[in-house]
Amino acid sequence: MRRKILVLDGHPGHISLSSALCEAYANAARANGHQVRHVRLSQLTFDPDFGQAHYAGAKGLEPDLSSLLDAVEWADHLVVAFPLWWGGMPAKLKGLFDRILLPGRAFDPKIKRAGLPKPLLGGRSARILITSDTPGWALTWLYRNAILHQLKRHILHFVGVRPVRFSHLSVANGARADRIEAWLNQARRLGMTAS
Repeated sequence: MRRKILVLDGHPGHISLSSALCEAYANAARANGHQVRHVRLSQLTFDPDFGQAHYAGAKGLEPDLSSLLDAVEWADHLVVAFPLWWGGMPAKLKGLFDRILLPGRAFDPKIKRAGLPKPLLGGRSARILITSDTPGWALTWLYRNAILHQLKRHILHFVGVRPVRFSHLSVANGARADRIEAWLNQARRLGMTAS
């Protein structure tokens, strides 16, 4: 089955392991007949600060954010790659989620289910690629997979995206070339199957 895939390189820098993983995924997906839109956080111009405590009167979306939200609505599979910084995603990526996941397009606060707003982005799945220097055992046992819970439950499930699958690639800093190539091959395999 051919899919419509949005690949978001969530690293705020221009050159990174996250960028290489996104390229590998996107190229493999295209080669296997999937439609791919590839967006790089580092090339988006927007104010990441939501700037208020409620949605009424929220600032309008900049052109880059409007285009990105259109791409989210177009896609049936989302791929986001980013580095783990201080136990979370980079601030600019979090600001992007704060700014684009708004009432009316991402969820409907007027329709409640079990006390929560109705999600409006159902029918989409996601793959999250996280690079970090935190070993897997520490992410699980010391930090209780906090970033996974935030992305899966608090953000993506909230707007209807499910299933959400994660790939945690560590230890990234100082990784040998063969290890990096294995991670890129993993991204290619995921791209081939659009998973």
